[in-house]
Amino acid sequence: MTAIKHALQRDIFTPNDERLLSIVNVCKAGKKKKNCFLCATVTTERPVQVKVVKVKKSDKGDFYKRQIAWALRDLAVVDAKDAIKENPEFDLHFEKIYKWVASSTAEKNAFISCIWKLNQRYLRKKIDFVNVSSQLLEELPKVTEESVPSGENQSVTGGDEEAVDEYQELNAREEQDIEIMMEGCECAISNAEAFAERLSRELQVLDGANIQSIMASEKQVNILMKLLDEALKEVDQIELKLSSYEEMLQSVKEQMDQISESNHLIHLSNTNNVKLLSEIEFLVNHMDLAKGHIKALQEGDLASSRGIEACTNAADALLQCMNVALRPGHDMLLAVKEQQQHFSELREQFARRLANHLNNVFVQQGHDQSSTLAQHSVELTLPNHHPFHRDLLRYAKLMEWLKSTDYGKYEGLTKNYMDYLSRLYEREIKDFFEVAKIKMTGTTKESKKFATLPRKESAVKQETESLHGSSGKLTGSTSSLNKLSVQSSGNRRSQSSSLLDMGNMSASDLDVADRTKFDKIFEQVLSELEPLCLAEQDFISKFFKLQQHQSMPGSMTEAEDLDGGTLPRQHNSGAPLPVSSEKDMIRQMMIKIFRCIEPELNNLIALGDKIDSFNSLYMLVKMSHHVWTAQNVDPASFLSTTLGNVLVTIKRNFDKCISNQIRQMEEVKISKKSKVGILPFVTEFEEFAGLAESIFKNAERRGDLDKAYTKLIRGVFVNVEKVANESQKTPRDVVMMENFHHIFATLSRLKISCLEAEKKEAKQKYTDHLQSYVIYSLGQPLEKLNHFFEGVEARVAQGIREEEVSYQLAFNKQELRKVIKEYPGKEVKKGLDNLYKKVDKHLCEEENLLQVVWHSMQDEFIRQYKHFEGLIARCYPGSGVTMEFTIQDILDYCSSIAQSH
Repeated sequence: MTAIKHALQRDIFTPNDERLLSIVNVCKAGKKKKNCFLCATVTTERPVQVKVVKVKKSDKGDFYKRQIAWALRDLAVVDAKDAIKENPEFDLHFEKIYKWVASSTAEKNAFISCIWKLNQRYLRKKIDFVNVSSQLLEELPKVTEESVPSGENQSVTGGDEEAVDEYQELNAREEQDIEIMMEGCECAISNAEAFAERLSRELQVLDGANIQSIMASEKQVNILMKLLDEALKEVDQIELKLSSYEEMLQSVKEQMDQISESNHLIHLSNTNNVKLLSEIEFLVNHMDLAKGHIKALQEGDLASSRGIEACTNAADALLQCMNVALRPGHDMLLAVKEQQQHFSELREQFARRLANHLNNVFVQQGHDQSSTLAQHSVELTLPNHHPFHRDLLRYAKLMEWLKSTDYGKYEGLTKNYMDYLSRLYEREIKDFFEVAKIKMTGTTKESKKFATLPRKESAVKQETESLHGSSGKLTGSTSSLNKLSVQSSGNRRSQSSSLLDMGNMSASDLDVADRTKFDKIFEQVLSELEPLCLAEQDFISKFFKLQQHQSMPGSMTEAEDLDGGTLPRQHNSGAPLPVSSEKDMIRQMMIKIFRCIEPELNNLIALGDKIDSFNSLYMLVKMSHHVWTAQNVDPASFLSTTLGNVLVTIKRNFDKCISNQIRQMEEVKISKKSKVGILPFVTEFEEFAGLAESIFKNAERRGDLDKAYTKLIRGVFVNVEKVANESQKTPRDVVMMENFHHIFATLSRLKISCLEAEKKEAKQKYTDHLQSYVIYSLGQPLEKLNHFFEGVEARVAQGIREEEVSYQLAFNKQELRKVIKEYPGKEVKKGLDNLYKKVDKHLCEEENLLQVVWHSMQDEFIRQYKHFEGLIARCYPGSGVTMEFTIQDILDYCSSIAQSH
């Protein structure tokens, strides 16, 4: 261990000007045994620093390295674990607890003893030595710093430490004295014993001289002792004076302590007073309501603008006083409780007064608006509610205050407003729709029963069933009205009058002026309703302080709107269902206030559909435009939802109109005695398409019309073919040709993009049936000649060469000349004239296809003529047989026949 101690001193601590005093070989408790050394060191320079250093052997070699160092002043506890039994374990408590196991109990005890002595000498701090034997903690003799020799070789005294190092190096002066002494004694080197005896003799001489000197100085010693006695007496006197001074200072100290304590109490009192004043000022500033505000809340005039402003300011001040954030403990003060109670009473009183006043304003508004209904009853306009809204908006801030302070009264006002306004709007809107119905039907108030739908619940239910039942019921319920309209329009089309009696009216049976009038009235109705609803919704949002632009969890479906699944049902519960947002509340209030708009619009739509089923086209375009406009503003608003539901009804009526037209096509019956001509439903499709194109120009719902076109044109195609197959008077090809030509002309004129394919199909059908009719008709005038050349072609097809056909008995030259003689030019002209007359009987004048057909027959006849001449030239070469008429003759015949007729 001594060798390790010297090695550590030399390699680690001497370069750092430190001295190693104690060392112990340890390892950490409870872990893998990794040995290290704990060293107690002091610095050689002042001020002295005492440290505990952990030294560990390097893994790369045999040298030691300094790992960590703790200052002894940071040591709090030394725990030896057991003061009686030998135990190598001990703990050192620095910033945390370090547990060590020493290699031997002796080393542990020596190290702890050194720590105790260093603490006593240099630190004088209270380090707790726990479970340490009292023998190790012996008191060190008090050694002053002056008694400790200075220099690099200073050491710690007492205990088991060495007073002097094992080896001390001579200084320069000592070396010089020894050299002088040895030079005086030549034998010092050769004879050490003689040198030592000489030194001994000289020492004895010096001792004797010292004793004589001491004996000679006895007198001086006595004098010195006397002086020491006097000095001691002076010291005693000084100590007495110091004791008296100390007593005096002790009394002064007590007085100063009392003064200090008094000053502390005064400071504490001042601090408390300042805090108390701050709390009182806080309560007074934040919970004191001005007398003017109290008077305004109790007696303020809620009818004048100045009074409303004063009440608004007072209500805001009251709300601030009630909502002040009290500090801890304020709510236990009696004055605060009384003030809060006073504020609550003021709030209740003013809220009750405000609610009563606004209820009276709502009632008065109903009476005032009722007086203006008479002047609007003859005009198609709705009363203006802007003045009422303007007057009520003065109370908007008070409503916001009421909403935040007394939600029960706020809800009551909301319900009362909806009740009063719903009755008022119901009267206004119903009268407005009555005027609209009168203007649509052209009746007077005495004859309104024909123009308007019943208002009683049972009648409404019955009418709804008739309107929304099957298409057959709808047709039957409107037949009488259709007949009246047909009679008034003057039976413009005699051929389809029976058809019109069976179904809905044709589009041509009402004047364009009547439809334009209906369109303007319907547009005016929507134009009046839209600003009315938007103005009321904007007023509700501002007056009742409800946000219009919050995110909605989801919009209502049509079924929910129609069945009332999520809407407030006034006739069931009398109160709206719970809402999830303020936007829902606005919409539910609008639904309750304008609950009659949707039924009235549906009744008006039903009336327009009864007057003329084609009115659904006008209504579909107008309503689509208004729905599109409303959805751009707010897709989930009341107006958007309501108009959307009504648009669904209009779309259903439009679909029924299309279905009725298709059904009428299927029910068409043609006369057996007269020619067919252009079928009625073909003409009706032309009228419908022309009217629809003019109505749907630049419309938003063009897709609905395109779907209807597709259904109608398919029905027209199918039923034209059906009628052609059933026709007895007119050939099938003529019916198909004329009607498909008319359809093609109509589609070409209207240029309907979605029916391009049908237009091409109609042209193809017209061309095919024209060709078929021409070929069929031309077989009659030259029948025998046709049969003869068909036989010739049959022989050629059997394999007979063309130039050998003339050798066949049935087809020789004589037989050919015989057949040709039967068709001289005069006979051909007569046959063509008969053919022209027959074609003229088949074709109708409306489509004007006679010249087209005749020209096609002329071309086909010339083609046959050329074909016959070619067969004669190939099968009867050199025979000189020719037809008795030429192509020029055919052209002349056809031209003269056409001119003569």
